[in-house]
Amino acid sequence: MMSLESRPKPALNGARVAFAVLLCTGLAAGCTSSGSIGGMSDFTRLFGSGSSSNAQADATSSTPASSDVDCPTVEVRVGAGALSVMAGKGESAEDMRHQLSFGQMARECRVQGGVLTMRVGVQGRVVLGPKGTAGTVEAPLRFAVVREGPEPKTVLSKFYRVPVAVEPGQNNVAFTYVAEDIEFPMPSGDELDAYVVYVGFDAKGEPPAARKTPARRRS
Repeated sequence: MMSLESRPKPALNGARVAFAVLLCTGLAAGCTSSGSIGGMSDFTRLFGSGSSSNAQADATSSTPASSDVDCPTVEVRVGAGALSVMAGKGESAEDMRHQLSFGQMARECRVQGGVLTMRVGVQGRVVLGPKGTAGTVEAPLRFAVVREGPEPKTVLSKFYRVPVAVEPGQNNVAFTYVAEDIEFPMPSGDELDAYVVYVGFDAKGEPPAARKTPARRRS
């Protein structure tokens, strides 16, 4: 499940107004409510000049060519389009270390051996807050494939920790990440039309691995 660290936003004044202006201008989409981002970026920016939205499948494959398959749409999960990281237990704007948000997105698909493989690219931005410092900022990203309908079903969920370097003197840094391993069985008929790929920031990340109880030795 997507998660978003939500903090109350007190009224800003004085020097904090300058930070608020920087935050809105630097994030592009970060000062609007999260949801789907309209439009997909061109693939030369995220995937390189040789890609297209529907890459051709291997000629030896017996499955339909990718050009005959429409990629599922990519949307930002509601409530997970931005992530604010605070210093300690602070809750005011003055306590913010940094905020992350999404910008453009792109995707491409191919089908081979009955499996649909997607590459999903996202562009985002890190804006340092008053308590932010240079160093490495971690962007916790969640990609989930969901079959929408009366009873939505999660087909696949992937979590990635993406390091973003913030150099001294920078307070507004863009980052790009492409998930290469979004794979699931190709749905039959028109069922693919109900599939949606949701992306979002997931502050909780992966649950801790369960500890295995050592096997008892037989006497």
